[in-house]
Amino acid sequence: MNFVTELFVVTFKILWSFVLAGAKWLIPPREKSVEGQVCVITGAGSGLGRLFAQEFARRRATLVLWDVNRESNEETAEMVREIYREIKPCAGSVQELPVFQPKVYTYVCDVSKRERVYSTAEKVRKEVGNIDLLINNAGVVSGRHLLECPDELIERTMMVNCHAHFWTAKAFLPKMLELNHGHIVTVASSLGLFTTAGVEDYCASKFGAIGFHESLSHELKAADKDGIKMTLVCPFLVDTGMFNGCKIRKEMAPLFPPLKPEYCVKQAMRAILTDQPMICTPRVMYMVTFMKTVLPFDAIVCMYRFIGADKCMYPFLAQRKESTNNNESKTGI
Repeated sequence: MNFVTELFVVTFKILWSFVLAGAKWLIPPREKSVEGQVCVITGAGSGLGRLFAQEFARRRATLVLWDVNRESNEETAEMVREIYREIKPCAGSVQELPVFQPKVYTYVCDVSKRERVYSTAEKVRKEVGNIDLLINNAGVVSGRHLLECPDELIERTMMVNCHAHFWTAKAFLPKMLELNHGHIVTVASSLGLFTTAGVEDYCASKFGAIGFHESLSHELKAADKDGIKMTLVCPFLVDTGMFNGCKIRKEMAPLFPPLKPEYCVKQAMRAILTDQPMICTPRVMYMVTFMKTVLPFDAIVCMYRFIGADKCMYPFLAQRKESTNNNESKTGI
């Protein structure tokens, strides 16, 4: 095929992709079944990870829960077992979940340590089997201004929020490639698409996670591994307590309220189960990201100041600092 002909073909495919995307707005795609599939969720002990576990449990997936906190991870597992006890098997379903044998496994794992990730992944392969879905959800925030943040906290933020995605992918991707089957989900953040002041380490880690996810997506396409799906989840600030105190201009606050965790996860589940490559919540985040790419930097700064987004993290950072000081005082006493 010569260059001109190939150019026309590519142009047609690009235009056709717009048509298909528009069609999905009119006719929502059918959700796939994950019944009986093995799903690994990192950071499953609380927040979005716990909600993801509950949603996948309602769809009769086998859950493999990872968290650094054993107690909170077991609490999530008990919630999953309760869901298993309540749900009824689908009519004609071959893979029914026995009430007396709920399929949920828990592992204590600090995903910032690659050797822990590799050893825990090996345990999963031996005790559970091959996995079908990998939900990279674990995340932390230091809550310190750059010059006040200890190097160790910066390193931990990067390790948990970004580097861990490399370790989990290296642990589970080889079998997915062999079978040409699987689904990797990266739970990132809108702060990985655009930034604000005071959370340099967090933004950098989420930018890194998104870059890793997109590059891996292209690598899978280049290898013609169309059976392995990738979904990038980029929510706005979620009301999980991670960014308590974050505020924008009061007149603009009703337009950009913190997301309810349940809503965020339901939107993400819809994207995962329809093999959607990316989901930004709320949808206005798509527009904000687009504006960042076309507006001059000075215009973005002007817009940030008008909205109050330039210093929106400062109340959160102040709360974190006060809390840290109080804890240090109590320890000193």
